[in-house]
Amino acid sequence: MQNKVLLLYTGGTIGMGKNPQTGTLEPLDFNNLVANMPEMEHIETAIDVYQFEKPIDSSDMRPDAWAKLVRIIDSRYEQYDGFVILHGTDTMAYTASALSFMLENLTKPVILTGSQLTIGQLRTDGKENLVTSIELAASYNADGTPVVPEVCIYFSGKLLRGNRSTKQNADGFNAFDSFNYPHLCDAGISFAFHPHHILKPDFTKPMMPHYEMDSRVCVLSLFPGIEEGLVRHMLSAEGLRAVVMRSYGSGNAPQQPWLIDTLKAATERGIIVINISQCVEGFVAMERYDTGYQLKDAGVVSGRDSTVEAAITKLMYLLARYDDAKTVRQLMTQPIAGEITI
Repeated sequence: MQNKVLLLYTGGTIGMGKNPQTGTLEPLDFNNLVANMPEMEHIETAIDVYQFEKPIDSSDMRPDAWAKLVRIIDSRYEQYDGFVILHGTDTMAYTASALSFMLENLTKPVILTGSQLTIGQLRTDGKENLVTSIELAASYNADGTPVVPEVCIYFSGKLLRGNRSTKQNADGFNAFDSFNYPHLCDAGISFAFHPHHILKPDFTKPMMPHYEMDSRVCVLSLFPGIEEGLVRHMLSAEGLRAVVMRSYGSGNAPQQPWLIDTLKAATERGIIVINISQCVEGFVAMERYDTGYQLKDAGVVSGRDSTVEAAITKLMYLLARYDDAKTVRQLMTQPIAGEITI
């Protein structure tokens, strides 16, 4: 039986074209675009297209759009073998991370892709990204289970775990990588899957969709000369529930008493502070240096090797589910969708 994939077009460069009057890029009707791609006729997969009524520039991506994607996937979950989401590159890693938490016990492929050049341009990377993503979403084992039953990003020959991915290049085709986790598949002449790196869900349990996200989160990036007053102001913001603190190296911060005191006061008020590294590779080990110990004593929680995208969206997901800060802190130290290494 022919496998069936749902193609969801949210927006992004891949589905844009040039306005002949202004020369600027604007969204096209992706249904027509797909119909005019001769490559699609050779794909041995049945494809349906769902297009957002108003395509979203990925810079405007919000949690309500994530909830919409979850609702679409959930309502059509039994009808399709896999899902491909076309998305702008700027916030693709945030969306992939969010969906990995919101689609609990996902048992089918959800692959996000896009392009750096519009699909109508001669040198576009969009056609290969699109065609390969569809083939990956339709790839099943002999026992009837999907090869990659998780949320992924496919770009430029690499299939990556979505919540391990980050955008690394604004200009090149090699736009994404997962610096702290191996590729799930390398796509060359053939697919080289790496099964021991792929999530193995419980296929006997149903997928559980979640729609709520609590965005009362902010990012604090440390830098030399950071001002005490501004940090205190940020951590005392009305409604704030959690902070992702981007520290130096393996989780270090300036040895300034005011910083430790401010962080401690915030955690004692119930603010959750997650410590992740500004480095794209490596993990936070707060027991390695004295500055890390001070942060730990102040109630700061290690984010291990999490990306900033995964840390933010995981917090948003957990804060929407739990009122208790202690529970959220505990769950932030445990992988719930393969987002950190323990």
